[in-house]
Amino acid sequence: MTLLNIGETAKASGVSAKMIRHYEKVGLFPEALRTEASYRQYTQQEVSTLRFIRQSRDLGFSIDQIRELLGLWQDKRRPSRQVKALAQAHLQELDAKLQELTAMKATLAHLVNYCNGDDRPDCPIVESLADERQVTNKGASPRVRATGLKSGRA
Repeated sequence: MTLLNIGETAKASGVSAKMIRHYEKVGLFPEALRTEASYRQYTQQEVSTLRFIRQSRDLGFSIDQIRELLGLWQDKRRPSRQVKALAQAHLQELDAKLQELTAMKATLAHLVNYCNGDDRPDCPIVESLADERQVTNKGASPRVRATGLKSGRA
């Protein structure tokens, strides 16, 4: 059995050494075996697990979701409906975020369109950001709303 150090493991898995240590710390990934000199050592199976984690992160899954996915992946008797349900729930979260980002982009594009971008200080972008009527509910994502802008350029 070939054992890899953390640098070799990072290169083979595509996960940085810093993130490997982080995943160990948060309990997503088991702590590595150690040499007498206290160097971490990893197996090919652990490299595969790190690739799984990296690919899950690339798809935007949270640490808790990845923890659940790992459990399902390692359970060879799992029903695939559990995996699908988790992925569908994440897909719905991504759709909601996409709608939020689309709305934010439209608002910002509207504000940019009405800012002359010249030497004058008038700017609907900062005016909108400073408008206390634009404040959203506490805990909600901050948003700039393009309400109340004049139809002409500022």
